[in-house]
Amino acid sequence: MTVKDFNNLPKEEAAKQLLTCCGSSKWVQLMLAAFPFANEVDLVTKAAEIWYEECTERDWLESFTHHPKIGDVKSLAEKFASTQHLAGNEQAGVNVATQTVLEQLAQANEDYATKFGFIFIVCATGKSADEMLRLLLDRITNTFQEELAIAMGEQQKITVIRLKKLLPNADWSNLKPSHITTHVLDTAVGKPGQNITIKLQSLIDGNWQTITQGVTNTDGRIGDLLASGRWLKPANYRMLFDTATYYQQLKTKTFYPEVPITFTVFDTTHYHVPLLINPFGYSTYRGS
Repeated sequence: MTVKDFNNLPKEEAAKQLLTCCGSSKWVQLMLAAFPFANEVDLVTKAAEIWYEECTERDWLESFTHHPKIGDVKSLAEKFASTQHLAGNEQAGVNVATQTVLEQLAQANEDYATKFGFIFIVCATGKSADEMLRLLLDRITNTFQEELAIAMGEQQKITVIRLKKLLPNADWSNLKPSHITTHVLDTAVGKPGQNITIKLQSLIDGNWQTITQGVTNTDGRIGDLLASGRWLKPANYRMLFDTATYYQQLKTKTFYPEVPITFTVFDTTHYHVPLLINPFGYSTYRGS
């Protein structure tokens, strides 16, 4: 199916398909009102604008109820059969997890839900069970407002992935990547900084609040801090790198337990914010 095919679907069928991408009834209704879509970029842009600018906390929380808990593979097949064709491989990393990791995921999910009142939402595509457990344990320390912002961002990433699966014959080549990306290079050993938690923060009411976060992969990169179609407004932002945990894993002392990098977003061009780190120094620049 292409975007043109999608535009020509009966409204009832289009609504059904949209609901499998995002479980917010208001989002679906507003997306239906936005038909027809000019192209793939228009579709994703409208999806993001509606999600971030017209939906509210109630709508975001509603969408979360349409997801299984990470690690609860059985519920993915039983409880969420309507989205199984789209979500079936999103938790593939859990399928090869050890029993210990699965048990830790289950317990951490319970702790998370108890603290925040909604389940842990993460775009699990391409992430191993260990990575998801690390993210969960990192994020459970956030405030409710931070987690709500992060979870809604993760939902938007999932929505984009499911739209792509829904329209496999569409041309997605013009879809822009994350507005903000980053990578870490450990200059002391000449290797990527792997498994470093990075928080992207916005200044809200005079305080830095996390709006999204992730963990660097084997290449030391996070390429999807923000979902495609999500643009930060011009302002100052901060990336906070958890270097203490990184060096603890390496059994190395460091002078910098964390590295904050404050930068300014001017427009919708791509911003790459790298960090070059060693135990006793660091530097940064605007990359490409």
